[in-house]
Amino acid sequence: MITGTTKLAAVIGSPVRHSLSPVIHNAAFAAGALDWVYTAFEVAPGKAAEALAAMGVLGISGLSVTMPHKDDVAAAVDVLDPAAQALRTANTVVLQDDGRLAGYSTDGAGFVASLREAGVDPSGMTVAVLGAGGAARSVIDALARVGIDHIVVINRSAARAEAAALLGMGRARVGDVADIARVDLVVNATSVGMGSDEAPFDLALLRSSQVVADLVYHPIETALLRGARRCGATAVDGLGMLVHQAVLQQQLWTGVSPNPAAMRAAAEHELVARHG
Repeated sequence: MITGTTKLAAVIGSPVRHSLSPVIHNAAFAAGALDWVYTAFEVAPGKAAEALAAMGVLGISGLSVTMPHKDDVAAAVDVLDPAAQALRTANTVVLQDDGRLAGYSTDGAGFVASLREAGVDPSGMTVAVLGAGGAARSVIDALARVGIDHIVVINRSAARAEAAALLGMGRARVGDVADIARVDLVVNATSVGMGSDEAPFDLALLRSSQVVADLVYHPIETALLRGARRCGATAVDGLGMLVHQAVLQQQLWTGVSPNPAAMRAAAEHELVARHG
């Protein structure tokens, strides 16, 4: 029941209608019996600062931020957490009691949480990250913060790979596809495999002792993850990162840790409804 005391959170982006965030967050609010509701606002490119101003005017307690607003939001909030400051992007905003807006980046920490949920401790591992975009950068930053041994960044553009590797706190370098066979953890942070049966590299490079994570979550079982399971490797799907970054967002907004199982179940049900 929505009342005059119900608190509001939302996602801003353009386009935003495809977002799973309303399904995931509202499932958690319901499971936790919290008097919160979550919706989506289509915010045109370049209008992020106006959306942030509306938080104070309307009393919107929290925002999720998706493309193309993450950089603009990081530049416009009053304070940033260390990850958002390093990445210069924010995917979460909290309206604080003093009226200031705090920006956070929960993507990378959500990825690490998804590994740990799968029984994988990344500390001390060697890692290959495919990609150098926003998702890859957040993963590199987060893995460096939890004590990874070293990270190899693999990307078509060497310049972008070098820029992403700088986030590795001295533990990252640019590599190539051959490095995949030599690491403990392989992370696909590209869009290859999204809505297709394509793999981002030759699956013959995989070994049974590896952990293979794919940030793509449509389909949940990608060609990469099927290949990993076939060779005996541990496979971690992309829905875990999506859920756990949302878990961290709710903790920031409400002070309560939500049930990730309820959030994942809602996301899986919605994906089936949309795509079969």
